[in-house]
Amino acid sequence: MTTALHTTVEAQACCAPLVAAPIGTREAEALARTLKALADPTRLRLLSLVAAHEGGEACVCDLTEPVGLSQPTVSHHLKVLVEAGLLARDKRGVWAYYALVPGALDSVAAVLGTQLRR
Repeated sequence: MTTALHTTVEAQACCAPLVAAPIGTREAEALARTLKALADPTRLRLLSLVAAHEGGEACVCDLTEPVGLSQPTVSHHLKVLVEAGLLARDKRGVWAYYALVPGALDSVAAVLGTQLRR
């Protein structure tokens, strides 16, 4: 037999108040796009390769051999990283050069560290 008091206690137990602001819809969508871009081993390698190059910048022609993929495939992965805001692209003649966007990875780490870990 359920009493009114028992029902009230259950409602209170399952409806705990928020103690901090949760991640917003737009923030979650943006973070999901970024994490999806990072969730590929080739893309992680490409980010690492770009960061490891002198000046933190690399030509697409320098990235194909280390990952063992064709130039169009590497360009596709780089495009995904650019669209996610992790790399910047600079076209110079026929070649494209890529560099890490300053602070992009730091902002991902900050969101994960503050919004999702309490």
